[in-house]
Amino acid sequence: MENHSIKTSEIKILIKGAGEVASAIAHRLSQSRFKICLTELEIPLAIHRGTSYSEAVWETEKKVEGLIAVLAKSAKDIMDIWNSGKISVIVDPDVKIKNSLDFNIFIDATMPKIKTNIKKTFADLVIGIGPGYTAGKDVHIVIETNNTDRIGTWLKKGKVDPDTKIPLEVGGFTFERVLRNKTSGIFKILKDMGSIVQKGDEIARVGKEVLIAEINGCVRALMRNGVFVGINTKLGEIDPRPYPELCKIIRPRMRNISGGVLESILYWFGK
Repeated sequence: MENHSIKTSEIKILIKGAGEVASAIAHRLSQSRFKICLTELEIPLAIHRGTSYSEAVWETEKKVEGLIAVLAKSAKDIMDIWNSGKISVIVDPDVKIKNSLDFNIFIDATMPKIKTNIKKTFADLVIGIGPGYTAGKDVHIVIETNNTDRIGTWLKKGKVDPDTKIPLEVGGFTFERVLRNKTSGIFKILKDMGSIVQKGDEIARVGKEVLIAEINGCVRALMRNGVFVGINTKLGEIDPRPYPELCKIIRPRMRNISGGVLESILYWFGK
């Protein structure tokens, strides 16, 4: 019988984005021995900083559940980082690096939720995460991200469900968990990630606007201090469970999504 097995260590994957979703995908695929490079903005806007490799842009390195990502400046840096067994991150919002290295897989994990300029020609396999893509047209495969029984499933044709615009429910809370601003300005942290807070506590400021906790719990996610933010930006999340260690744990939803990505890759290269 002919052997159709693949060596994951020979497959290079470029992931657009290095926030929570992209990082969970990178973590799982790196565990599976793929070579991973994530691209990020010059000023990252991820709020789940405890589990986002975008922090490497600020800190040079970022560890998430035991796996380290290192900031790269060039294609050579990326390959050196891969040779050290680590994940690479590069500031490259336009993903120009795809023209310098022969990536087998391209994944858009920026969660734009609207139509993008991603094309199937970007790599042998192009995967879109969440709404905004048409499998079989814009991308080869699209992954369901909505918080339903279908989360993590993948399609070869068509679109996944549209965005519900409802935050993930935790402990019966949805919108109450999320911190958003009504004015633009410089973001200032008053209670950082991992802080146990009570309803009514001041969590952060945007200019003169004060962001107040609407529930008791733990500050699980928060924008980085000193970043300029526009109006109605998602700036943080409060988890009603008072456990600071939650900040450093990949959420189940992200594991479901990353599992779907891995399954779709194994299908594609094993078919």
